[in-house]
Amino acid sequence: MKYEDNPRSIKYHVKKYLITNSKFFKGKKVVDFPAGNGVTSRILREIGAVPIPLDLFPEYFEIEGLKCERANIREGLPIEGNSVDALICQEGIEHFSDQYGALKEFGRVLKINGTLLITTPNYSNIRARLSYFLSESERFNSTMPPNELDSIWMSQQEITNEIYFGHIFLIGIQKLRVLAKLSGFRIKKYHFTRIKSTSLILLPFFYPFILLSNWIAYQKNIRKNKDYSLGIKKEVYGEIFKLGISPRVLVGGNLMIEFEKEQDFSTVAQGLRSRPKEFGIT
Repeated sequence: MKYEDNPRSIKYHVKKYLITNSKFFKGKKVVDFPAGNGVTSRILREIGAVPIPLDLFPEYFEIEGLKCERANIREGLPIEGNSVDALICQEGIEHFSDQYGALKEFGRVLKINGTLLITTPNYSNIRARLSYFLSESERFNSTMPPNELDSIWMSQQEITNEIYFGHIFLIGIQKLRVLAKLSGFRIKKYHFTRIKSTSLILLPFFYPFILLSNWIAYQKNIRKNKDYSLGIKKEVYGEIFKLGISPRVLVGGNLMIEFEKEQDFSTVAQGLRSRPKEFGIT
C-alpha cells in the first residue's frame, strides 16, 4: 500500500486535506518544501494547483514533468517575497536547526492571508511527554535520545555540505504556536490525524493532572501579568490553555496545523513589549 493511501501515514491525511480543499488550491501557487519524492507535488498538480517543489536533496524527487529545485532553508528559499498563496512543510520542521528562522522565511514568501500547513510528529501527546520524562527519547524503550550515530539521516558532501538531521529538533504545539505567532502567523485550524494508542490508554490517568496544572498556570498568569489588558491576556492565555488540555492534541499521532499569515514578520515586533527593563536602566 502506498503511504498516501495508508491512514497511518501523514501523507494520507495531507492528501485528504488537499482533495477536500481542492477548490481553494486550484490555480494557486503552492510551495512543497521539503518535497521529498514528490508525492504531495503530484497531488497538488492533480487538483489544479501550481506546485513549486523544493528540497535540500532534489535528486530523490520522482515526479515526471515537475522540476524540484535545491533549497537550503538556512540560506533562504529561491522564491520572491509575498509571491505564493500557500506553503506545505510536511514532516520537515523537526529537522530544522533554526525553526524560528524557517518560519520567518515561510512568512517572507507567502502573501498576506496565505496558508501555511505544517505537519510534524506530535511531541505534545502524552506518550511523547512520558518518553521524554523517562529517557529524553522520542520513543522510550526503543529509541535512544538524539545522538551522532542515529540522528544523521543524510550527509552527502559531494552534493552539499549541509547535514540532513533526523528528529533532533522535535517541537511541541505550544512552541510551534509561539514561533509561528512571532513570525506573523496565527493558527487557523488544528487538523486531527490519527490516535496514538499508548496516549489514549494513558489519557484517563494523566488528564486530571494536566487539566489542573494548566488551569492553575492560566489563573496565576491572568492575575500577575499587569503589562497587558485583561482582554489580551484572556485571548493569548486562553488559546494556550485550550491547546494544553486538548484531548485531540494529547492523543494525536501527528501535529497537522493550518496557519494563516496575518502580517509580515518585520512588523510583529511593533506590537510586542519586553518584560525586563531596558539595558542601562536600574
